[in-house]
Amino acid sequence: MLNYRQLHYFWVVAKTGSIVRACEQLNLTPQTISGQISLLEQTYGIELFRRVGRQLELTEAGRQTLPYAEQMFQLGGELELMLRAQPNEQQILFRVGVADVVPKSIVYRLIAPTMELSEPLRITCREDKLERLLADLAIQRLDLVISDSPMPSHLDIKGYSQKLGECGISFFATPALAAQYGQDFPRSLHGAPLLIPGQETVVRSRLQRWFAEQQIQPRIVGEFDDSALMQAFGQSGSGIFIGPSVIADEVKRQYGVELIGQTDAVTESFYAISVERKVKHPGIVAITEGARRELFTDD
Repeated sequence: MLNYRQLHYFWVVAKTGSIVRACEQLNLTPQTISGQISLLEQTYGIELFRRVGRQLELTEAGRQTLPYAEQMFQLGGELELMLRAQPNEQQILFRVGVADVVPKSIVYRLIAPTMELSEPLRITCREDKLERLLADLAIQRLDLVISDSPMPSHLDIKGYSQKLGECGISFFATPALAAQYGQDFPRSLHGAPLLIPGQETVVRSRLQRWFAEQQIQPRIVGEFDDSALMQAFGQSGSGIFIGPSVIADEVKRQYGVELIGQTDAVTESFYAISVERKVKHPGIVAITEGARRELFTDD
């Protein structure tokens, strides 16, 4: 059976970068820590660290082990906090996975209603690729996944998708680029420098079809899976970028950019994916009701 104390010593050394710093954190001697890690290595016939000069570096086995240890001790820390809480102080844990292609401003607006519930929630958010998040949802390590697409049909995972809403897209640019390309939209986009979402996003293919229909060929200068990074490049003047129209005013304020055009012919959709067909978790209920009532209104 895995010795969790030995694994914990390995994890602390890997996180702090040295046995000396791990000793200070754990209040143990170097001999104790190095000896226990050596026993762990001997048990499984592997080498977790190699010494390079005076530094310790993770081996390939160590690099593969570290994420598992990270998750185990993070969950252990959460469990300890829950157990130590007084009965009248205990909070409902709400674990949300966010697909990395979903704009962060949308995520905040979707989750914000959970902060106003009478029942106290303790929210943890994790961003990752959709398939990895759904795998964690299947084993109940997450309560909800927010995505720009429903549950993929090819995955053998039990899950139910609720459409939170959809909206058109808007095109934003710095004042200098807006002055140059803001007239005669959308024809002005022909040959314009454009930052677009990456291949994994649903809106990417819809945007490309729309360009083809409009006989517009912008000059693609960057592709981004992370919308926040795309917006940062757009803020710097690297190119025109897109965002959901429902948060257009917020994008303008936050990044100091101007709106040069909108279209409802290209839409972005957002989904809440959970293992419950009939949603009971108060956090999920707050997100779904808030999205339909306040964010994606009929207007």
